[in-house]
Amino acid sequence: MLNQLQKMCMKGTICAYCKEPPILVDSKVIYGTSYGKIWLCEKCDAYVGVHKGTEIPLGRLAKKDLREAKKEAHLHFDKLWKSGKMKRSQAYEWLSDTLMIDKEYTHIGMFNIQTCKKVAELSKQALNS
Repeated sequence: MLNQLQKMCMKGTICAYCKEPPILVDSKVIYGTSYGKIWLCEKCDAYVGVHKGTEIPLGRLAKKDLREAKKEAHLHFDKLWKSGKMKRSQAYEWLSDTLMIDKEYTHIGMFNIQTCKKVAELSKQALNS
């Protein structure tokens, strides 16, 4: 069971690294070009994008190493459902069951580096089975 602080970190409403609230800024601050808004912790250089047209974070704030791990996890996990081996909703259900994580928190955007690596490995195995 997650405590309130963990829930806030997972929802991107506070920085998991320094526990300070992030600020909403244009992604131009990071990328030099605007791709929409992001939540940014200036102290930690951690950030996360938002759902288009909202201020709702796509997951938890992440530093570079976690952002790279999330990309790798999505690369392999998305292949699993895009291959037609299972529907997207079935893939997330499988992932929830396999990781033994509540479905509410089974989102790569909420995972830490270790869980992202596990998702990538499990997804590769499932795709090749």
